[in-house]
Amino acid sequence: MAENTTTDGVRLVDWPALAAGIGFGIMWATAFTSARVIVTYAPPFTALSLRFLAGGLIGIALAKALGQSWHLNRGQWRGVVIFAVFQFGGYLGLNFYAMQTVEASLAAIIASSMPLLVALAGWLLFRERLPLLGVAGLVAGMTGVALIMGTRVSGGADVFGVMLCLLAVVSLTVSTLAVRGASSGGDYLMVVGLQMMVGAAVLAVPAVTLERWEVDWSWPLIAAFVYTLLVPGLLATVTWVWLVNRIGATRAAVFHFLTPFFGVATAALLLGEAIGTWDALGVGVVAGGILAVQLAKQKRAEG
Repeated sequence: MAENTTTDGVRLVDWPALAAGIGFGIMWATAFTSARVIVTYAPPFTALSLRFLAGGLIGIALAKALGQSWHLNRGQWRGVVIFAVFQFGGYLGLNFYAMQTVEASLAAIIASSMPLLVALAGWLLFRERLPLLGVAGLVAGMTGVALIMGTRVSGGADVFGVMLCLLAVVSLTVSTLAVRGASSGGDYLMVVGLQMMVGAAVLAVPAVTLERWEVDWSWPLIAAFVYTLLVPGLLATVTWVWLVNRIGATRAAVFHFLTPFFGVATAALLLGEAIGTWDALGVGVVAGGILAVQLAKQKRAEG
């Protein structure tokens, strides 16, 4: 997962990478809880558009201070627009809207299936070989997601909101497949800042046309907004880039298996969301499935 190899061929644990990976998993998973708080007090598209506007301005300012350029080539701009439309507009926009009625823990579990959907698409559409461990993990992970969704829906979860969460993770999968292998040219922070600015513009359209400016100003809203902006929005991004540069994208992706556990745990701890026996079982199955798929892909990449 996070290892270094000595000249004698002995594998040592890369403790900084391990800590960064766990930290990234926690930051990414807790975004669902803070989003749930935000949409309780503010219209979702408006709040998300303002978040990306603020994040984009901060990212671009930091990038310029580091000497990075916003003069991108055509391929980089294409990646910026695709990422902003599908990840920020599609994935996060639909998730924020859905979480007005869908609990954060369920949204986190559905979103955590992204690595499974990417592996499935790679296997079915791009004819990428998936080892037996990966196939087993894929089946187990999707079974776990279906188990939890079925249990929650039968318990009264909003079906329309759940469908929006499913569309959101499909949008995230499309974004991941569309920009994989794309290069930021070394100016990653600038690219992220520009992606956020495009995302803000995309989300401003439904914000202006569908929502009214009705905000219930409160300390929970302010705290959740600032946390979402700085931690999952900026700090998690920087951590992910550092992690990928240190151990590679394939190994870094293994840490996505932490999302179901931390997403559910955070929602239960901070929002008081109930966790049933089937939820706990499903989370374990989903996490194990994601881990199996990512380890199988890592083994294939190394072999």
